[in-house]
Amino acid sequence: MKICVGLSGGVDSSVAALLLKRAGHDVFAMFMQNWHDTEGTLHGDCEWEEDRFVAEMVARKIGIPFYFIDLSKEYRKRVVDYMFDEYARGRTPNPDVLCNREIKFAAFLEAAERLGADMVATGHYCRKEVAKDTEGQDITVNGKPVYRILAGSDPNKDQSYFLCQLTQDQLSRAMFPIGDICKPEVRRLAAEADLPSAEKKDSQGICFVGKVDLPVFLQQKLKSVEGDVVEVYDAYYADNEQYNFMRKTISSILADDWIGEVSMVSDYISDDKSEKAAAGEYEGGCRYESIYNMEKVAALPDEILERLSRPVTYGDIRFETETYRSGKRHIRKTRYKPNPYGAIIGRHEGAQFYTVGQRKGLNIGGHKDSIFVISTDIEKNVIYVGEGHQHKGLSRSCLRIAPDEIHWIREDLRMKVGEIRRYRVRIRYRQPLQDAVLVMRDNGLFVIFEEPQRGITPGQFAVWYDRDEMIGSGVI
Repeated sequence: MKICVGLSGGVDSSVAALLLKRAGHDVFAMFMQNWHDTEGTLHGDCEWEEDRFVAEMVARKIGIPFYFIDLSKEYRKRVVDYMFDEYARGRTPNPDVLCNREIKFAAFLEAAERLGADMVATGHYCRKEVAKDTEGQDITVNGKPVYRILAGSDPNKDQSYFLCQLTQDQLSRAMFPIGDICKPEVRRLAAEADLPSAEKKDSQGICFVGKVDLPVFLQQKLKSVEGDVVEVYDAYYADNEQYNFMRKTISSILADDWIGEVSMVSDYISDDKSEKAAAGEYEGGCRYESIYNMEKVAALPDEILERLSRPVTYGDIRFETETYRSGKRHIRKTRYKPNPYGAIIGRHEGAQFYTVGQRKGLNIGGHKDSIFVISTDIEKNVIYVGEGHQHKGLSRSCLRIAPDEIHWIREDLRMKVGEIRRYRVRIRYRQPLQDAVLVMRDNGLFVIFEEPQRGITPGQFAVWYDRDEMIGSGVI
């Protein structure tokens, strides 16, 4: 079998090529350049040139042919332009997911096939296998095998999330040689083979662009316009109609034996030390029995579900000014009247440069706890923030995926309208999988989490798993 390895210059793709070569395959390497511009990047002008140099040395060391391809036009058109457009709309895209769908397993795959490749291999930490029925027979659709994407064996490096938009056709030609190996073993294999990439640090930042100063990077196309930063106080939620509607609706679908009030705030703080949650015995691998009554969930009308999925907005917080006299000369000045719901506490350079859950880059002091972005209003150019991890504006329990944004990796497991299933879901890479109820309706797929989720962000991908298998995904 002739296999093209996407050789990036990193240790993961290097070991993937090494293992395929050792297995006796006809292997060649191809390095793709996807980005030329350096504005906003933090590592200088020639990072990709260094990566190419290392990749070429790795190929020479392993003893496989090396090719170079420039896909920068395709990358700008299919990934970066989309990214700029999403930020302009106040949404937060995931360029790494798009890069895999549109570049690595599309444009790059097509180029590899022109060079005679049967398959394309990458250094992703995930696994692929043919789906089987309960009797152990291969599942097929239209005579073709159905493939599964499974989480990587290393719980700290699972990268299946980034492949959540791949199709069965793309999967049929994809290989992930290190998916069942842990990172320390990959490093050991690279060092043992004396590969030039053995000690190379893992890449960070935007796929093929690198680590960036995001506002500076986005200012290539998005204008910087100053606006207000508004802090929202806890008192606002007691009187907010949408927040109280969400509380009432979630309470109405709790299991009959549920004791106590519904939780509206997540106690979750960070994804940094993610651990692979053990698959439970319940449907979809959920760890616990559901807190919801499925008959009550099924009885919710479409319009109620859609409203439940909407975040709280803060446009009704308004600030009135008043004049006063200051100092010995009684100079007339203007100030904002006190507002029990919030206060203007600073200025920003453009609401489109910020995302829900962000705390860095606000440059606002005077608070005991950290300040987080809880909402952005692009039209009014206002950022709304809250103090502390437990702020009510950081958490939500329900999200919606529009019908045209739902993607099933396992088309044979597609949900029908009216169907309800429990799956484990994550809304960002590294987040531990969360128990959730998925409800399919004509107006979209609704994900109701069994614990409130912090930082549900429009434009990001929600991905659902049955135990270790990734079933589908969609744009929030």
